[in-house]
Amino acid sequence: MQQLFLDTRRAAATLPRVDDETVGQILCAVASRIEAQQALILSENQKDLALMDKKDPKYDRVLLSAARIEAIAADIRNVAGLPSPLGRVLKRDLRPNGMEITKVSVPFGVIGIIYEARPNVSPDVFSLCLKSGNACMLKGGSDAEFSNQILVNTIRDVLTAHGIDPAVCTLLPPGRESTTALLNADGYVDLIIPRGSQGLIRYVRDNARIPVIETGAGICHTYFDEFGDKSKGREIVNNAKTRRVSVCNALDCLIIHEKRLPDLPFLCSKLQDSQVMIYADDKAAEALQGHYPPQWLSLADEASYGTEFLDYKMSIKTVTCIDDALEHIAAFGSKHSECIISENDERIRLFQKTVDAACVYANVSTAFTDGAQFGLGAEIGISTQKLHARGPMALEALTSYKWIINGNGQIRTN
Repeated sequence: MQQLFLDTRRAAATLPRVDDETVGQILCAVASRIEAQQALILSENQKDLALMDKKDPKYDRVLLSAARIEAIAADIRNVAGLPSPLGRVLKRDLRPNGMEITKVSVPFGVIGIIYEARPNVSPDVFSLCLKSGNACMLKGGSDAEFSNQILVNTIRDVLTAHGIDPAVCTLLPPGRESTTALLNADGYVDLIIPRGSQGLIRYVRDNARIPVIETGAGICHTYFDEFGDKSKGREIVNNAKTRRVSVCNALDCLIIHEKRLPDLPFLCSKLQDSQVMIYADDKAAEALQGHYPPQWLSLADEASYGTEFLDYKMSIKTVTCIDDALEHIAAFGSKHSECIISENDERIRLFQKTVDAACVYANVSTAFTDGAQFGLGAEIGISTQKLHARGPMALEALTSYKWIINGNGQIRTN
């Protein structure tokens, strides 16, 4: 493992000499090669899927298709076309003694990514890291081992063909030993970004000897306010819950003002088309009784709240006022994405000002928490912390900075 770390560190040191035009050419070549390798990639992906239960929520995360491969290639090309985040002048100051001080954006160096399922993460991370001048160490899960391997091999073939050290994109073995080694690779790796479940993120945070940016876990709420539009509400709730249940921006809990309980059957009417299991509190369950299929309706318990379901499941909480909704989100949210549905501007302002989350929506589905949807090209994850980066992390978030000082013989005398 140490040799892999050393090789990647040495490869990272060569990247400052690669100009942005060459980076763009490499990324476009990777996108084309992935498209050309579609049949082989899908064949390897089937090896992973064959080892999984189709009912497992992770199955959809691992699944690749022709459309998803096209989307991967499109995202890589999007990144290739973005402005370089490197060399940006963040601040410039000319001191009284004639010394010029400039704050300039620079790469981190080597970024380690630990992720579960989602083989699309491998090319996404590579493209963002290369564009931002970073080498990447990828630690995927065993559930996507074959898919990750073929994608990384494809990337490394293109790097080699362009005269770039392929170690700038290194895939570690899928076992736990690799995770432990990566978390302790002090001196080789500059930053760790975990993507996955709450358990994974907590483990990385508690055991890493390297700086960590927490991403991924999303316990997302939508509050249907006393002044909410029920037509907007039905579409937003259905989209946020059912578009893709295995992603971190999917809706987990609908909070509803008690005055709008008569509208709850309408708000949930589309969910039954996807056989969404609802865990409702007493008032909400009573409102849904006779209006929602009984086999998909159950009373909520303590475990129903604060849970990232990653499945066709959702809880409902009834509140008497917006303050109760805010308290519930503060108690059970993960600071990822929260939404209010309301036509009252004062309520919207209060919600967006008070809720402590990376992304706070008004009358919009939380499904939009995504780097591409935010115009960032792609993302390396959704940061739920406040240090350095927050929300969708793209190119700018993968840079640090350094101070450049220019003078003409100045010396300090005091």
